[in-house]
Amino acid sequence: MFKKILIANRGEIALRIIRTCREMGIRTVAVYSTADRDSLHVRFADEAVCIGPPPSRQSYLNIPSIISAAEVTGADAIHPGYGFLSENAEFSQICADYGIKFIGATAEQINMMGDKATAKATMRAAGVPVIPGSDGLLESFEQGQQLSANMGYPVIIKATAGGGGRGMRVIKAEGEFEKAWNDARTESGAAFGNDGLYLEKFVEEPRHIEIQIVGDQYGKVCHLSERDCSIQRRHQKLLEETPSPIMTDELREAMGAAAIKGAQSIGYEGAGTVEFLVDKHGKFYFMEMNTRIQVEHPITEEVTDFDLIKEQIKVAAGVPISGRNYTPKLFALECRINAEDPANGFRPSPGKITNLHFPGGHGIRIDSHVYSGYVIPPNYDSMIAKLIVSGQSREEVLTRMKRALQEFVIEGIKTTIPFHIKLMDDPGFKSGLFTTAFLESFDFSTL
Repeated sequence: MFKKILIANRGEIALRIIRTCREMGIRTVAVYSTADRDSLHVRFADEAVCIGPPPSRQSYLNIPSIISAAEVTGADAIHPGYGFLSENAEFSQICADYGIKFIGATAEQINMMGDKATAKATMRAAGVPVIPGSDGLLESFEQGQQLSANMGYPVIIKATAGGGGRGMRVIKAEGEFEKAWNDARTESGAAFGNDGLYLEKFVEEPRHIEIQIVGDQYGKVCHLSERDCSIQRRHQKLLEETPSPIMTDELREAMGAAAIKGAQSIGYEGAGTVEFLVDKHGKFYFMEMNTRIQVEHPITEEVTDFDLIKEQIKVAAGVPISGRNYTPKLFALECRINAEDPANGFRPSPGKITNLHFPGGHGIRIDSHVYSGYVIPPNYDSMIAKLIVSGQSREEVLTRMKRALQEFVIEGIKTTIPFHIKLMDDPGFKSGLFTTAFLESFDFSTL
């Protein structure tokens, strides 16, 4: 087992990893930018190293500084959390070259799944259902237009290196294609340094459902059931739940088997998530694979009583997984509490938290790095807390979540709490019969 793990991240996920390491008797090293010198992950780690100024490229994305911090402190492993360098193949390979264990996928596995066009081809070869579309990247505007005409509109073009909806455009008619093509290439080139695009048939009225998997170094892969991530705004998740309201035993078994087959086809190591779109007829299609821990992993932990961070560390240290699949024993829901103003287009709201009170009680979990007096920097993601609620039924969870949200006090900044409270009372959400387009008709004016 590792003696010391450096956490190449910040915020709540860094704190989450530190807590599990402490339970396992593993010392930790926090890295931080000058904007995060007063963050809790810096205070709670056994050691802390400043790696640069606030901009991510000069700190949390600065590979030489992070490797130097690991060498200086004698860390024998690095946990990247999510975001930042967690799916960076170059970073994974550099860790291996320096004899530091990267707690995550290998460089080869990240490359196979990180490029979405390559991932789709890999999954198709493994026999996993994929959305009809281009075979790899589009070579030209004309090729994309011809393929769209053959498949029939609507279609969607996506950035191969994309994420969070950037470089993605839905095209409903041929006359929209050229503008969408140009806009997507410009956006993806600016965001990712890669303007490669691929094309898919647009799945109408879909649910976004992901399967949590874990693979070890010996070829075994198991799944820990699904999470429903259909409540999104501009392809950014705001809330997740498990089990999915639309899930059946037959569909879960089929999706779980497909996720395992896809992961085994690349010899996947570590925790990962295989994401699918499920259409209104119950057919599912591979969308992408995230080769890291997910923001929403706590709801899976709550319904399976399984510590995913601990499993990540054990797998990286060469411990075999149990090999059995898990199904939910309870129901769980996660609300992402962001420092944003939902009444004004979710405008970021950095600043000082002047008063803070977390909710409590049975079935309530808070994953957060903030405290009263904490100043939220404008440099990073706006998520400041995850409120996770579990219970015996979906109805109980919705009631408990509303109570917890009403008890949650954050003053000095705007947050997404008012949006989540209203969502808990929405008839469409309560019914469970919603799609990824649900928020397009949601009334934000009364928040």
